[in-house]
Amino acid sequence: MSPAPPPPPARRPAPPVSVVGVGADGWAGLTEAARTVLRSAGTLIGGPRQLALLPPECAGQRVEWPSPLRPAVAGLLAAHRDRHVAVLASGDPMFYGIGRALTEELGADALRVLPHPSSVSYACARLGWPVEDTTTVTLVGRPAARLAAELYDGRRLLVLSAGAGTPAEVAALLTDRGFGPSRLTVLDRLGAAGEARTEGIAERWDAPPGDPLNVVAVECRAAPGALRTGRVPGLPDEAYEHDGQLTKRHVRAATLAALAPAPGELLWDVGGGSGSIAVEWMRADPSCRAVTVERDPGRAGRIARNADRLGVPGLRVVTGRAPDALAGLPAPDAVFVGGGLTVPGLLDACWDALPPGGRLVANTVTLESEALLTERYRRHGGELVRLAVAHAVPVGGFTGWRQAMPVTQWSVRKPIPAAGPAGPSPDHEDLP
Repeated sequence: MSPAPPPPPARRPAPPVSVVGVGADGWAGLTEAARTVLRSAGTLIGGPRQLALLPPECAGQRVEWPSPLRPAVAGLLAAHRDRHVAVLASGDPMFYGIGRALTEELGADALRVLPHPSSVSYACARLGWPVEDTTTVTLVGRPAARLAAELYDGRRLLVLSAGAGTPAEVAALLTDRGFGPSRLTVLDRLGAAGEARTEGIAERWDAPPGDPLNVVAVECRAAPGALRTGRVPGLPDEAYEHDGQLTKRHVRAATLAALAPAPGELLWDVGGGSGSIAVEWMRADPSCRAVTVERDPGRAGRIARNADRLGVPGLRVVTGRAPDALAGLPAPDAVFVGGGLTVPGLLDACWDALPPGGRLVANTVTLESEALLTERYRRHGGELVRLAVAHAVPVGGFTGWRQAMPVTQWSVRKPIPAAGPAGPSPDHEDLP
């Protein structure tokens, strides 16, 4: 007698929340699968623009997202948990869209995502730009200053606009940062029958505001004499506003190399001065974060201006004296101490705040602080180096070297506890 066939695999229940991307072409641009989801949904959640694109045959209850949106996500979904919910998103929900918030709230298994081509895909198709060679910056809910970190001569950028006024704001920022000759192309209502296109040069931009649904394409061109800022640490000293409290360019580059920023990591910059270490940490990757602690209010304001001008307006500036000002800060992945080393308890507080594997780098030019770093080097190990830089200067009709004050640098990685001793292997008997 032949064995009974195995039972068919259980079908997974349909996720309770569907997320449907909608383009500017509305209902006409949706796939039949997306239309079926929207017709059958008991609750339709979205922005006013997306909800207005749906025809009467989508009979579910229509609910607009409140503002601010993010804190309302959990409560709104919970209120409609007993009905099939369809959330409307603009374009691709997982590309700077509501899909991220929903995934964080519900988990990926609770969602069915039906994406639509994003505005970036449409824009690159219209311009003939390869998507993989184009950098995207969103200004939706974010300050325009963050665009400054992405400005390099010859680069192509796509800026996701916050509204009709964004193109003029982008043009003004480009001009202020030395990129006035850049060419702008504003693409309105991509994918819709009424697409529009406006072109011009940033420093001469005078186009009136168009549709709020737009993307700004930027072909970056630096003005003659514009300050060159590179991608790697060690920006020119003149890139910073400072009162002399500045980690100079060559030492700064060595310091960032020792700190070794990685995507998503958080830095404490203690004794910020001009904020140069924190600024260049954040410029290493858009997801890098930093908190700088500075006791002098004037310098704290200067740090914020430097961060804004160099494209990292998200730098958090704490005005206060360390170590007291460190209380309550999120745990760092790395700490840089640029001042105040002899303040009682400061190094201990920084060391204690680091998780296993975290890095600490401290610089000094004084003998007293150098003695302190030497003692810590003997206690914790790491690397102790002296950085000396000399610059060529005129000496009468000749040229000579002028030595800057040498900098002593201690860098160390907090040990990761070793695993406990392993027991006997279950696959082998103990030998006599």
